[in-house]
Amino acid sequence: MTFKLQNSVNQQVKLPEELGVELFVKREDTIHPFVSGNKYRKLKYNITEAQKSGCKTLLTFGGAYSNHIAAVASAGQISGFKTIGVIRGDELANKIDSNPTLRYAKQCGMTFKFISRTLYREKTSEEFLNNLKEEFDDFYLVPEGGTNHLAVKGCEEILTSEDASFNYICCAVGTGGTISGLINCSDPSQEVLGFPALKGDFLKQDISKFAIKNHWKLITDYHFGGYAKINEDLVAFINQFKNDYDIPLDPVYTGKMMFGILDLIEKNYFPKGSRILVIHTGGLQGIDGMNAVLKKKNLPIIK
Repeated sequence: MTFKLQNSVNQQVKLPEELGVELFVKREDTIHPFVSGNKYRKLKYNITEAQKSGCKTLLTFGGAYSNHIAAVASAGQISGFKTIGVIRGDELANKIDSNPTLRYAKQCGMTFKFISRTLYREKTSEEFLNNLKEEFDDFYLVPEGGTNHLAVKGCEEILTSEDASFNYICCAVGTGGTISGLINCSDPSQEVLGFPALKGDFLKQDISKFAIKNHWKLITDYHFGGYAKINEDLVAFINQFKNDYDIPLDPVYTGKMMFGILDLIEKNYFPKGSRILVIHTGGLQGIDGMNAVLKKKNLPIIK
């Protein structure tokens, strides 16, 4: 995959000294303007594999404001692939131009197939995939969210030797690929903490499919009601954090994670002297879509 990347830097979040911990953010969101953070990491080896296989088309799945859909569309355009997005919600077919994520993906050349939410649940079934092959011929399948063993391999490259001095590695969790890569490449003396954006404990099983070490745990108290759920407190936190530290956060993943980390620090979860590294996984393109939802509800927006 031919990309011109910026190196991610560890930016310090200067906390009051009396809290007794050091907090840094690895700015993976800055490595590429459109395929940023964990999306680049997850797609890197998948696109290499697609090139080796001779496929000319990437096909994947996602929702209305999916970071993954936007990233695949952009990465496909850069790498010379046609792209197909199977989109959850057939009512979105007439709303492409009013949806910032779908509009961007369309500009990158992505073709869409809109399906009902009921049918979308069948996306991994053999029958459903065979129907897609009949409709679109040969394609390289990138799973929803991008997570597979090649994605985990890419995410194993997030940490560097300079990160060995941190006691805790923290990241938001969606499908489990990013945290699996971080677990595999982290030192056993470090603890990897995942902050799921979804309700439920099922992610433990998904992560265990890929993680080869066991120095990790999930913190499940900061999902704000479930995937893509948001309230005024979270919006206010994201805006204040950006104002205080000049670090933008997204409302689905990194905003909830950072809210949780700072809350845990206040509650003395981390021992004094701890050094904490937070992985910023990007996802900022989704802010426009979330703001559209917030405006409809007459709620404050993310600045």
